Amino acid sequence: MSDVTDAVAHLAGHGTAVPAMVLASVAALMVTAGLRSRWSRRHGHAPPADDTGARPPTDERPAGPGRTEREGGGSALWRMRTTVRDEPGSLAELCAALAERRIDILSLQTHPLAEGTVDEFLLRAPGELSGTELAGVVTAAGGARTWTERADAHDLVDAPTRVLGLATRTALDAAELPLALRQLLGRCTIRSLPATARAEAAEAVPPEGALEDTVLRLRAPEGGVISVERPHLPFTPAEFARARALVELDARLGPRIPRGRDVLTLAEGSDITVRRADTRDVPAAKAMHERCSARTLGLRYHGPVGDADRYLGHLLSPRFGRTLAAQTASGRIVGLGHLLWDGDETEVALLVEDAWQRRGIGGELLGRLVAMAAETGCESVYAVTQASNTGMVAAMRGLGLPLDYQIEEGTLVVTARLDPSARAAAHLPQGDPVGRE
Repeated sequence: MSDVTDAVAHLAGHGTAVPAMVLASVAALMVTAGLRSRWSRRHGHAPPADDTGARPPTDERPAGPGRTEREGGGSALWRMRTTVRDEPGSLAELCAALAERRIDILSLQTHPLAEGTVDEFLLRAPGELSGTELAGVVTAAGGARTWTERADAHDLVDAPTRVLGLATRTALDAAELPLALRQLLGRCTIRSLPATARAEAAEAVPPEGALEDTVLRLRAPEGGVISVERPHLPFTPAEFARARALVELDARLGPRIPRGRDVLTLAEGSDITVRRADTRDVPAAKAMHERCSARTLGLRYHGPVGDADRYLGHLLSPRFGRTLAAQTASGRIVGLGHLLWDGDETEVALLVEDAWQRRGIGGELLGRLVAMAAETGCESVYAVTQASNTGMVAAMRGLGLPLDYQIEEGTLVVTARLDPSARAAAHLPQGDPVGRE
């Protein structure tokens, strides 16, 4: 419990007020972790469902950090899950079979079920061994319903440490909850139900949540429902408890965003402050809409200008991404930049008030948004716009990243690649894009 106390003290040191009752949520995460061991591109102006679908199956990715070299040949890291009979000697038989094939067990977690036990391994196996062959070894040794996936160096962190890190990130920033759940549960799809369905859906989910094989549902902190789906692998009661504890932590802390800000001096000498924004900024964002021309709003929202205001609650919600605001010394918002989670892709979008365009504000916002995306592990970001929106196209080109241009149903989609080699040569802010106070 001392580790949990230290972590919460760490949060307070970053300027985040952490109530004492948060200790219970973080402690629950630690206990369960330690068990035995486009905005749719085709619906440009419509608010999307929250879908933070995770990475593709690891078997489809090229060997990277998970593949290492050691004396005698190459090796690869694997995550594996299998169901073992709840009988003395069952696990020992499985471990002996792995050792016979020169497969090292780096970590092991167990998930007790009513019948049998789900064992989760992190393995280092000879490089020539395929996932199918690995599953065959396990099946022959008594394992059932075996699942394998390539791992990487990030999986070498032990589960309690990883979960405590996710709790820390969530406590500092409400926008981290979808990302933290995805990292906690692996390849999955996370959705929040639309506002119109929240009341009915919440009544169908008990306060403690619901676990249904490959789907778990939890009451969202803001009153909706968070649905997590993982068709390729059923959730265990331990995973359900971890996810519930993380959501409970988020709910107890309430609305919060990092308070850091950057002060920028524009070319003509004006000072602009860039900071994180959330739903508390909706009134100021609506006021900015009123000062924008119909053309500017049309280029941003790709639909009827009169509908622009009703998307702000969604855009500014940390459940769907992150927002940066550019404001004057008087506090008036003159620009908004959005980083929106869209399945396993990420959208960036900009709106700058007419009187403040062509002063570099859009480029400053975009650079920080893309740096945030890279920090969370996104492989690319895309912007949906029109060919006539020369400001947005110029801002994307100004990133210094490899770009791909596509026309989809009359709309221009510009995609920037964020692989490490591309980022090294890009014009992106270094370190925390918007430093914390």
